[in-house]
Amino acid sequence: MAKLGRFLLTWLSHLVKPLTHLVPFRHWWLRGGVFALALGLTLLSPIVTQAQLPTPTPFQQGQRAYEAGRYSEALTLWQQAEAEFAREKDSLNRAMTLSNLSLAYQQLGQWSQAEASIAASLILVGPVPPANQPLPGFQEPDRLRVFAQVLNTLGRLQLTRGSSEQALETWQQATRLYNAVNDPTGSLSSQLNQVQALRSLGFYNRALAQLEALNQTWQTQPDTPAKVASLRSLGNAFRATGNFPKAWETLQTSLTIARKLDAAEEISTTLLSLGNTALDQPSLGNALELYQQSATIAPTPTLRLQAQLNQFSVLVKRQQFATAAALYPTLQTGFANLPLNHTTLYMRINLVNTLKQWRQGEGNTAPDWVEMARSLATVAQQAKTLGDPRAESYALGTLGTLYEQTRQWAEARTVTQQALALSQAISANDITYQWQWQLGRLLRTQGQTQPALVSYGQAVGTLQSIRNDLVTINSDVQFSFRESVEPVYRQYVSLLLRPENGQEPTQGNLETARSVIEALQLAELENFFQEACLERRPMTIDQIDPRAAIFYPIILEDRLEVVFRRSGQPLRHHAVPLPSNQVESTLIRLRQALHPVSPSGVFEQLSNQVYDWLIRPFEAELATGQVKTLVFVLDGPLRNFPMAALLDGDRFLIEKYGIAVTPGLELFSSQSLSRRNPTALTGGLSEARQGFSPLPKVEVELAEIREELPGLFLLNEDLTTQNLTRQLGSQDYEIVHLATHGQFSSDAEKTFILTWDSRIPVKQLDALLKQRSTRTRNPLELLVLSACQTAAGDSRAALGLAGVAVRSGARSTLATLWSVNDTAAATLMPKFYDELLQKGLTKAEALRQAQISLLKSEDFSLPYYWSAFVLIGNWL
Repeated sequence: MAKLGRFLLTWLSHLVKPLTHLVPFRHWWLRGGVFALALGLTLLSPIVTQAQLPTPTPFQQGQRAYEAGRYSEALTLWQQAEAEFAREKDSLNRAMTLSNLSLAYQQLGQWSQAEASIAASLILVGPVPPANQPLPGFQEPDRLRVFAQVLNTLGRLQLTRGSSEQALETWQQATRLYNAVNDPTGSLSSQLNQVQALRSLGFYNRALAQLEALNQTWQTQPDTPAKVASLRSLGNAFRATGNFPKAWETLQTSLTIARKLDAAEEISTTLLSLGNTALDQPSLGNALELYQQSATIAPTPTLRLQAQLNQFSVLVKRQQFATAAALYPTLQTGFANLPLNHTTLYMRINLVNTLKQWRQGEGNTAPDWVEMARSLATVAQQAKTLGDPRAESYALGTLGTLYEQTRQWAEARTVTQQALALSQAISANDITYQWQWQLGRLLRTQGQTQPALVSYGQAVGTLQSIRNDLVTINSDVQFSFRESVEPVYRQYVSLLLRPENGQEPTQGNLETARSVIEALQLAELENFFQEACLERRPMTIDQIDPRAAIFYPIILEDRLEVVFRRSGQPLRHHAVPLPSNQVESTLIRLRQALHPVSPSGVFEQLSNQVYDWLIRPFEAELATGQVKTLVFVLDGPLRNFPMAALLDGDRFLIEKYGIAVTPGLELFSSQSLSRRNPTALTGGLSEARQGFSPLPKVEVELAEIREELPGLFLLNEDLTTQNLTRQLGSQDYEIVHLATHGQFSSDAEKTFILTWDSRIPVKQLDALLKQRSTRTRNPLELLVLSACQTAAGDSRAALGLAGVAVRSGARSTLATLWSVNDTAAATLMPKFYDELLQKGLTKAEALRQAQISLLKSEDFSLPYYWSAFVLIGNWL
């Protein structure tokens, strides 16, 4: 929670700067024009005069107060300025002041006032220029510049309020106005703003393409402080999209120009961004050294302390407590000399969050809980004085976590409820869910199950409402997903399924738990891709296949829970009282025992054990229900083991049922395969490429498949990325079969498919396979990846496999969990197609028959050879 909150604070503080160039009243226009220093994703600057007046005006005083983080003071001063401009009938300066007022209201969480101010500003500066009318002749250039700046503010408000599509359109219009008045800085900045809207809408590839174009454009601009800041914002945007090498390159360019200009503040700030990038990707640089350099050169106390605070956080995170202890007095001195404003409030809260981690990791030298609590109480009071309800909420909620840590339940509940009321009042959902979750934990600890369930349900609902924000803002959030998001779902499921007063969970609780498990699967996949790219379609097993049963195993802290449903029957559940680490270690050992060289008997014993956990409690119902297919929504390391290889003591599960895996029933189409001569693209690599071993039987595999499945054939040097792209873009294949190396990982950047000349990352594969969507509504029926593997040592690697299956757009994906014997693959795959296309079986049953044929063979009877093949998605 601390990491998530810290990032959201940092993000917001960099996004919002009011416009900085005021048009002198009575239409005394500025020489050189009016322009916005809008240099980052939704980064806006206030408007001020270039010629400084002897006595600062209320407008200029408001600008200085805003930049110092004193938003309530800025609000009051700009209200005075707006009233003065109204009396003078100076509509243009009044419009700009109202735009700045909207920013101040946004910072204070006063959304209705922010909307009213920007609406009034638009009326004064409007009307909106028609799209088909030449802009230079429409209005005077100065008004167009101001209009563009106001639109930037409007876009920021729209994005914050969840209207991403409107924000994108608004910033596109701002770009058009900036271009009309030949303002390249404003144009590039408004285009950079569009990147955040594109990512929020899930248009990952468009966002990356726009970033690349902006990067090229900025290279041609003259070296100025504005270019330094813009390149830094661009680098931060690349970092937010997970493109760390490009982020590093862009930030280094920004740093080089800053040093050329001898701009100390720009150098220090860019070093801070480089440190953040190195923290995410240590191979690029040393984060601690970069933070130290930033602190050394920082020309302002606040910037210096920000760098030192980052140093301190990294030291504590790495458990370098002695070094952290040596730095702590410097931080204390620095905070004592800082002014009281919005920025310093959050810095103080962040310091307490790091101190809490220090205390938990090494309590002897860390400050005690009382000191931290006093600091937070002071911050909460200061935030209230400054009129900053968000900071007040964050301070009170963090204080609640301290009380929770020290088991002061009543105090923890009181301040958490206060924090929650404040965050809800300003619609700050990114922290609201944290206090709802915290309140749920406290109520659960005190034995108040029903109120706790309400709080947990509200937290999950709030998370669902901000899923775009959670997955599109930065890798900090991605890193903290398992700490700050995933536990909310798991703890809610745990509470829903826990018997109370000797009574088993109700059907309502079981159904809610099932839905929450599916929602967690969705959240994990979106976190994997770092974008909100998936949509759920409410679906039950009854609607899909009356002869199927579905299993939802979920690993909880103190037990393994299995929710089960057979078509037409109520939900059931079974709990295995084992701690999560024991369940996970058993599954890891079971995966290892699959290998043919493992000690005799180990696999059988472990496979029987997991069968007893998952299947045995429901055997009788499966036997009486004429069930043909078992569908598994697997959790964590369960994804890395093939359910087909579970043993009931005598037989493998695949000998009794067809088996499919899905991240959720709600993510795939439920239609069956059309058997009408499907068109197919088959390709593979039989030769060694890029350090991967040869697959000599691939030629045999593809040749035999061609007899069952005629179509385009790409082998070795023909299977280039360019050729594959061209072929997939020219025809709508219903089946794509690739017999080539690939890797699935819990990191999307390490999930790829090998071609003759390169590697296709999962996100690029997604784009290739979905080219058909621009021409036809018919989805890809089947994607087969017959020589891939999950990354070694990655307990969540099969998340990458699920990601490929979902993002490919295919109704079904057949892939391998490890790199199988290629002779076994060459035997199994033609058999699969024969059963599927010639005999008309379902995909699950066709795979079952193909696997059984190997199981009964002399050479490949061990599960290592046949169980690696898993069917994901639609099994019909």
